Amino acid sequence: MARPPLPVGTWGTIRTETLGPNRHCARARFRDYDGKTRDVEAIGPTGPAAIRALKIKLRDRVAPNEDEITRETHINTLAELWLEEITAEERVVPQTIDRYESVVRTAVLPALGSLRIREASVGRLDKLLREIAKNHASAAKVAKVVLGQMFALAVRRGALTANPVRDTGRLRTPRRKVVALDTEQLDAVRSAIRKWQEPTPGKSGPRPTGDLSDIVDVMLATGVRIGEVLALRWADVDLAADHPTVTICGTIVFVRGKGFFRQDWTKSDAGFRTMVLPRFAVAVLMERKFTAADNPIDAVFVSRRNTWLSPHNVRRQWRQARADTGLEWVTPHTFRKTVATLIDKEADTDQAAAQLGHGSKAVTKKHYIEQPALAPDSSSILEQLGGDRTTPDHERRDQGPRQAA
Repeated sequence: MARPPLPVGTWGTIRTETLGPNRHCARARFRDYDGKTRDVEAIGPTGPAAIRALKIKLRDRVAPNEDEITRETHINTLAELWLEEITAEERVVPQTIDRYESVVRTAVLPALGSLRIREASVGRLDKLLREIAKNHASAAKVAKVVLGQMFALAVRRGALTANPVRDTGRLRTPRRKVVALDTEQLDAVRSAIRKWQEPTPGKSGPRPTGDLSDIVDVMLATGVRIGEVLALRWADVDLAADHPTVTICGTIVFVRGKGFFRQDWTKSDAGFRTMVLPRFAVAVLMERKFTAADNPIDAVFVSRRNTWLSPHNVRRQWRQARADTGLEWVTPHTFRKTVATLIDKEADTDQAAAQLGHGSKAVTKKHYIEQPALAPDSSSILEQLGGDRTTPDHERRDQGPRQAA
């Protein structure tokens, strides 16, 4: 009866041989991950030292293959190969790849780049992620995604049997209170923008246009993201309809080496939506339509050079306008939260989520709606715990002491 083969990844009896003074060899048969059994040996100054060296070699043994990734591959090489793979597959949008590259360059490689794949223990990866999270919670989450996908590639290529990132601890996301603008604060926002747009004697540089106030008004009328409002084309706006609408079907993105451009799809499938415009937004867009010159890209908001406006520049303009006004906490995303909060209050969360282009109302409720948690009305149930306090104090005093039966 034939001897059963060794299980894959295991070895047989270790044999030692003396090769000379202070030179010993330890050998064993190892069944590689491709199913073939091969001799593996290691040298040491003594027999036990040679055995220890052989066991380490067997532990770190990888399958002979044509792949360029093994347990001995450095992590900087793994990162490079992973970025090449996701770029070639075209499953990830270019701006996301840019963000991944930035995290790899600034966080992953400085800490891990010189290590070999086999040296990336769960503990080492967990420590790195927690160090990043101390100051940048969102960056830590992106770093965990990046590392998880990198080591998943190592698993697929046979360099590892399990992904060490999966066993790292859960990253805590600090809870941030959702704050929306009230009527008085909205008036302050518009006042700050009007004051900033006024011509200032002796001020250098080009005079501010009226774009910022119109952009903010359209954001408040729709709840769209800043990239979506800047990607609007006149072809997306129907002001002649009985109920004028705007269709959100693109966004402005930045890709290194290409700059800002209009991406012809939204952040998610739910983001592709048509919305009825309130009257104040119709008035804003009507005025722009009648006064603005045509531009080759059909943009509602266009730069002086007839190019798409940069979200970075619009944010910078808003920071300038809000300076010394007490509105430093207000960002373009605050306008989006204000829209969601109002719609939730007057209608429901489902309608707010649809307006914002969210696929899940849970995201809208958690991150965009300002409201305290409202417990169900259990007052009639809890009344049982009141005892004699259910009778007002003055009535109990009038009744006097209870008589014994």
